[in-house]
Amino acid sequence: MRVTSLLRSVLGMKHTRVRGAQFGPSSLQVDVAPTTRVPRCSGCGCARRRVYDRRSRTWRHLDFGGMEVTLRYDLRRVDCGQCGKVAEMVPWAEHDSRFTRDFEDHVAYLAQRTDQTTVSTSMRIAWRTVGSIIERVVARCRQTDLLDELEYIGIDELSYRRHHEYLTVVVDHVQQRVVWASEGKNVATVGRFFDALGPERTAQIKCVTVDMSAAYVGAVTSRAPQAKIVFDRFHVQRLVQDALDEVRRAEVRALEGSGERQGLKKTRWALLKNHWNLSAAEHQRLSEIQRTNRRLYRAYLLKTALADILGRHQVGVVREKLMEWISWALRSRLKPFKKAATTIRKYFEGVVAIVGTGLNNARTEGLNGKIRTITRRAYGFHNAGSLIGFIMLCCTGLVLHPVFKSPPLHP
Repeated sequence: MRVTSLLRSVLGMKHTRVRGAQFGPSSLQVDVAPTTRVPRCSGCGCARRRVYDRRSRTWRHLDFGGMEVTLRYDLRRVDCGQCGKVAEMVPWAEHDSRFTRDFEDHVAYLAQRTDQTTVSTSMRIAWRTVGSIIERVVARCRQTDLLDELEYIGIDELSYRRHHEYLTVVVDHVQQRVVWASEGKNVATVGRFFDALGPERTAQIKCVTVDMSAAYVGAVTSRAPQAKIVFDRFHVQRLVQDALDEVRRAEVRALEGSGERQGLKKTRWALLKNHWNLSAAEHQRLSEIQRTNRRLYRAYLLKTALADILGRHQVGVVREKLMEWISWALRSRLKPFKKAATTIRKYFEGVVAIVGTGLNNARTEGLNGKIRTITRRAYGFHNAGSLIGFIMLCCTGLVLHPVFKSPPLHP
């Protein structure tokens, strides 16, 4: 078997001829060419016979037996009437890449499963090159538009670096995947999402789950007025839990130097836990608070009552009980709960929709946890673009496989 025939079989690339090869101490350079004689424009894909010039170019390929493999070809630039003077299309690589498609696909497969530094070291490429390869692979392998057929979505922010640098992430509740991400967490950021969605697809949105961010609520209300806003139950209950903790701290400060202050020590988790998770000792602490500190126990009852209301299943009952709870909180003489009640009254319909729709941001928060793992796995990202590329690679349901070439050998 000739060396060129052997290399053609090992490469396993369609529409590619092997002309020769040069072996080095730890490298292999393979001279290749397209099987088509008439070049095609890499911009429009049309056949163009007018060749402007030729330039030698190399592309990195998957290693053979530890040897670094590159493909070399005298790339023709065609004079295209539509695109101008551009490089011809080659079957083994994208027109703007110096790596073969097989190499890029394998890098992306590894990046889905391990940290970026390991991929960089094992594939012998620069750390930043991994990110640029991922962006190209995601664009090439994504067959469908992630923004099509969206009806139930969740919007949440994610901090990816210190100094308050955030991403806004949009999740499809039906397909359980990330569909869009961008830097920032303000009205303009969500506006860019709706700009990408377009008016027709925006009109199909039925429900949007968000936290109690005024920026997100304002953007959704103005851009998708037909969509029902559903507030995340966790954030609503967190609102009153924070109010309860604020009351507890105020009571501790007020009892400075008093013997009753000792009785409030180690009560934080007993107050914040659900009553069915309390231990016998924590039940005893709550009984002591009920006897000695009526203000704090009133705050505990308000917190427990709201959790019970949001755990119900009848929308009408929840609406009635929630109005009673708001009235109670406003008359409680507890400033933190008055503030929480005012916020819940402002977003009343969105809170009631928690029960009516059964939706929450649990899927969004879960995917955010996966994104934080990706961030730690990469030992930090210096720009949002690279992180967004990894998010689209790992959190959109994209399935990649390792590249194995095992075609039959022909004499």
